[in-house]
Amino acid sequence: MPVDAVVFDCDGVLIDNISSWWAIHEYFGTRNEEMLEKFLNKEITEEEFVNHDVEEWKKVQSKIHMDDIMRCYSGVKLMPGAREVIKELQSKGIFVAIVSSGVDLLIGTIANMLKVDDWAANGFEWDEDGYLIKGAPTKVYSHDKGIMVEKLIRINNLKSKNVISVGDSSTDLSMKVGESKFIGFNPARERAVEEFEKARVSIVYNRDLRDLWPIMFDGEILK
Repeated sequence: MPVDAVVFDCDGVLIDNISSWWAIHEYFGTRNEEMLEKFLNKEITEEEFVNHDVEEWKKVQSKIHMDDIMRCYSGVKLMPGAREVIKELQSKGIFVAIVSSGVDLLIGTIANMLKVDDWAANGFEWDEDGYLIKGAPTKVYSHDKGIMVEKLIRINNLKSKNVISVGDSSTDLSMKVGESKFIGFNPARERAVEEFEKARVSIVYNRDLRDLWPIMFDGEILK
């Protein structure tokens, strides 16, 4: 089956980090495990989750500038093989997109760096001086990333059977729409491994995106 498009999650897939949200927590010394568990169990909405995070950060620093958030990502590195895989996909004429529920300031930077064809992520509302107000309305729903994948398929006149999505978390399975294919990469948690195995999708445990290539292209090796 030909591959016309590959849609990547970003945190833990294209970039070697846990989460673009967690990086902000580390910067401010805050925690969100309890709320994360509630969110993963669908007990709270995306907006409630994000705005709780913002409140916690503001307890540490009442005025948070966009530059402060960008500082949280100073040590973020691309996942091994990211540049090579995306460059090779695009050389084959394959549409490459990022669909992430991560922070748009970081995801947009990575999208520009890798020169992907399209991207979508979540973020914040800022005042006119660049200070954080609250979370912006959700664009990419973690539990239903397929909405954005379907939108990309529709806009670009693609067939779902020729689309591959790649993600590292259990919620990323929602990227698998219609007849499309999903590959689990570098599973973030035990929950992800369990859900990937239950869904019977291919899983790459190594932290090198080049290991996706034989799965996407019938045993072909990317060096």
